Amino acid sequence: MTLAEFAINFFVALFALIDPVGNVPLFAAATVGATAAGRRLTAIYIAVFAFVFLGAFYLTGLSLLQFFGISMPAFRIAGGILLLLLGLDMARGDLLHSFADAGTETAPLSTRDYAKARFESLIVPFGIPLLIGPGAISSAVIYAEEAHRFGATGTAVGLGVIAAVCALIVGAFWFTSLISRALGKIGMVIVVRVLGLILCAMAIQFMLTGLASSTINLVRHDTATPYQHEHRASGQAGDARSSGP
Repeated sequence: MTLAEFAINFFVALFALIDPVGNVPLFAAATVGATAAGRRLTAIYIAVFAFVFLGAFYLTGLSLLQFFGISMPAFRIAGGILLLLLGLDMARGDLLHSFADAGTETAPLSTRDYAKARFESLIVPFGIPLLIGPGAISSAVIYAEEAHRFGATGTAVGLGVIAAVCALIVGAFWFTSLISRALGKIGMVIVVRVLGLILCAMAIQFMLTGLASSTINLVRHDTATPYQHEHRASGQAGDARSSGP
């Protein structure tokens, strides 16, 4: 693997795992009462946090989790619980109500103060583990090992890849204003509730995967990793057809 191939592979893997474009509707829902400037600054804060957090794991490996004695399955289960709480708030409409109450304060916050306050509320569970989950952390650790082959240059290129993905987070989240204006208030309420249901399902899947990795036969394999057996079966069928007469 050349240095260019390393950079491309790392970028594709990290972008797919973080999925900034797919998280745009969730960010729009979480900042539904924000001004455009406040939303943009909040996105920058989240991206900077993502760079620092992922960069720390990239440079130290799993030492941070090992220092606290935390396994990846435990991280998945804890992250799933936090996502479940957020999803329940979104599905019941409590999330929108809390933001509406914050917007009716007698002394409105400045753009910087709003962004700081919203960032503090979104760092968990939106920043972790929704954006930066176990998959992104594992990817950073794995590619950090690959970067050792290229020395300091490889380490610098890996950090550049993380910075590029975080820059795309900012770019994607800045389009939330267009989404909010297109959907309107009623549309955003519908989107928030539907996404809350999806987020609850994602949270349960996080916990099922964590339980499957930390126990023996407590969770069925096709439940912990759904659809993989279907892809494998279709692939085997394709191989059989291609090898036929």
